[in-house]
Amino acid sequence: MAQQAYMTETDGNGDSGHEPRGVRLRRLIGRLLGRLTTGWRGDPHIWRRGLVVAGVALALSLVMLLHSRIPNRFGNLGSLTETFLPWIGVFLPVLLVLAVVRRSATALIAVVLPVVVWTNLFGGLLVDRTGAGGDLTVATHNVNADNPDPAGTARDVAASEADVLALEELTASAVPVYEKALAATYPYHSVQGTVGLWSKYPLSGVRAVDIELGWTRAMRAAVATPQGEVAVYVAHLPSVRVKLQAGFTARQRDKSADALGEAIADERLTRVVLLGDLNGTMNDRSLNAVTSQMRSTQGAAGSGFGFSWPASFPMARIDQIMVKGVQPVTSWTLPRTGSDHLPVAARVKVTTP
Repeated sequence: MAQQAYMTETDGNGDSGHEPRGVRLRRLIGRLLGRLTTGWRGDPHIWRRGLVVAGVALALSLVMLLHSRIPNRFGNLGSLTETFLPWIGVFLPVLLVLAVVRRSATALIAVVLPVVVWTNLFGGLLVDRTGAGGDLTVATHNVNADNPDPAGTARDVAASEADVLALEELTASAVPVYEKALAATYPYHSVQGTVGLWSKYPLSGVRAVDIELGWTRAMRAAVATPQGEVAVYVAHLPSVRVKLQAGFTARQRDKSADALGEAIADERLTRVVLLGDLNGTMNDRSLNAVTSQMRSTQGAAGSGFGFSWPASFPMARIDQIMVKGVQPVTSWTLPRTGSDHLPVAARVKVTTP
């Protein structure tokens, strides 16, 4: 009986062609690093080169470690830094490449520090934290006052199958369009000033919330879900601006955030959901009146950073879904509409865990 020979393919270095992909990748990276660092040994300047790269790496580390100590009295510099803090991570691969090109051991060691700090601050957001289940889907969207297609935007957000939908930046002329387009899906709704709430479940206790603007950009309603009443707040905090001379102008936004935080703290219902455009991220200390008492669904149950603005190239998560007394299950962004913001949605568990 003839014997069949089994041969294993090997590469030019004797490596098995059937090695696990991860092993082959690590081997390849090791070879590349070996080639890049060839000649480093015995180099008398290995510790002297790359001091500028090392200095930049240390400076970025300090910014991330001490961002809460950067003062706001100079153009709200602290809040501006905190808004775009995750983007520091973009510079880290560049610094790593520069350290290798410069053949600098000092720079390589220095770059490790900001990598560790950034990973500690934001690495968890790179992990998929979404879960299954939940019994209430909510969504929010700043529809943009200049939206050229409000009817199309209404159809797009209704397709999310949200049980409760909040819209911000509504204009008097566009409200009838949204009401007509959403009527079949949401039998209950209320519009207060420039914000509105549409629901598949009955609403009660509907009222405007004063966030010290002089006109209405926030509201509250109790939604009678099958699992019990949930207080839902809709808010559109004032916009912020970055100006050359004034810096990050956000005084009115900060004042309104404090007022909104007080209203939520005084809420009689224990289960609360906040939907809206807060014009700030969870890292921004100026939103502490709200963020200190509520959880972000994106941070607790999202996948990635969930940036929502600007829609053409999202750079910050300023559209928020926050909860208190309910459990976030999953959170995501919806496809782009005619607005300059992306809609965001979340599914939560209202029943007691």
